[in-house]
Amino acid sequence: MSKNLNQLSEQLLLAVKMQESTSDIKLELEKKSFNELEGFSDDNTKKAFWINIYNAFFLILRKEQKVEKPAIYKKKLIRVANINFSLDDIEHGILRRYRYKYSLGFLRNFFALKLIKDLAVSEVDYRIHFALNCGAKSCPPIAFYNLEKIDTQLNLATQSFLEGETDFYPDKKEVHISMLFKWYLGDFKGTKGIKKIYLNQLNRDISTYNIKFKPYSWEEDLDNFS
Repeated sequence: MSKNLNQLSEQLLLAVKMQESTSDIKLELEKKSFNELEGFSDDNTKKAFWINIYNAFFLILRKEQKVEKPAIYKKKLIRVANINFSLDDIEHGILRRYRYKYSLGFLRNFFALKLIKDLAVSEVDYRIHFALNCGAKSCPPIAFYNLEKIDTQLNLATQSFLEGETDFYPDKKEVHISMLFKWYLGDFKGTKGIKKIYLNQLNRDISTYNIKFKPYSWEEDLDNFS
């Protein structure tokens, strides 16, 4: 029985985790019809598929093909439905709705290809930043995202990351948080949005706190599955 794209994305990530051959699954992904890719009905379908694809292919490119940074993000080495994508295409183009990579999330990339615009989510979901893994020690762990459960899974991933990566200092009225919040500040709706996230996710009122951003460890930490 033929598997759909979302099923193949989970199967690919599982093969990577189990250190099994990914050749057949990659070939199936490559041969899929573009109509199926373009026909993703909603943002949840897109997020589940592309998060799994990003996390799987980062490890494939880094471990199997030995692609180094920053080329690993820029080269179009991911083939789906007979189209070549880069990790940047997936993260900043599709999942972040073609945001310019270096604008802190405030500017769109006006040079984005029509293809990317057509495949992009309709609304940026800040929770993707707690799901994408780029092989660094400070990255969120890798999980398997399933279409039927993705909203709950993204909430859990966000809560777990915030609990593990936040330091509260009530005496100084300071909170030290991940550098991800600074790099993608616009995705989080600015500092007010960040404080609202902590209230909603952890039930912590930091409205009167000063926000400090923690150094990001780029030390390589591959295969960090949750």
